[in-house]
Amino acid sequence: MKLVDAHCHFDFPFFDGRRAWELEVAFDEGLVGLVIPGVRQRDWVRVRDTAQAYAGLYYCLGVHPWYVGEHSDEALMALDRALRARPERCVAIGECGLDRLHGNMSNQYPWFEAQVGLASELGYPLVIHSVRAHDEVHATLRRTNWSGRALVHGFSGSYQQASKLVDLGCSIGVGGIITTSRSRKTRDTIARLPLEALVLETDAPDMAPEGVEVGANSPVHLRRILECLSDIRGESVDYVASVVFSNTKLLYGETLW
Repeated sequence: MKLVDAHCHFDFPFFDGRRAWELEVAFDEGLVGLVIPGVRQRDWVRVRDTAQAYAGLYYCLGVHPWYVGEHSDEALMALDRALRARPERCVAIGECGLDRLHGNMSNQYPWFEAQVGLASELGYPLVIHSVRAHDEVHATLRRTNWSGRALVHGFSGSYQQASKLVDLGCSIGVGGIITTSRSRKTRDTIARLPLEALVLETDAPDMAPEGVEVGANSPVHLRRILECLSDIRGESVDYVASVVFSNTKLLYGETLW
């Protein structure tokens, strides 16, 4: 069994002093790698260095909608320069997107659209943060004629919203929320979508599974999310693991793991 954590903030200070141990435990549970999203320019070096320090780890560069106010046009130019250099182990642009609950979406749109355009031009996948904004994300991808690969991470919308995103070529990130008692709508959505549209993620240290302390999530818990997904769908753990592993390779790169 091979598992990849498609979205894990493994560079965050929460993991300082414990990364090697966390990976050792997670690898014992089937993990073979993870992808670290970038959220703001000042963290890009840390994201890169964390990924390059361990086998099987890759990273993204991008500006998260929460932090657009910290950046100027120079950051977009720096992102453009960095990505055109095709840096080793950089596999996607993100985390970018829209968030109705944090900040002003009118300020977020230009940053999201710019990163969508850059991904289209350079052929990178997108890692998308979408909170109460799935329809707007879909409309933006349609308006910009998006035709590449994308991960809508931490999805918690409706089946109809998910289906529209999948029809555009998006993968849907399945995380710890499906283990909680309050996630009936998300569990129903995940059960009905094609398995080929799903990838596993932890969003660690956030998005903790039920029973894990808030802010203390880890790639160690990815196997538990897999088992919950298997139960929701009524499909064997080995089968689900095989398909979502293939999905993740298709999203980020067939030769990565």
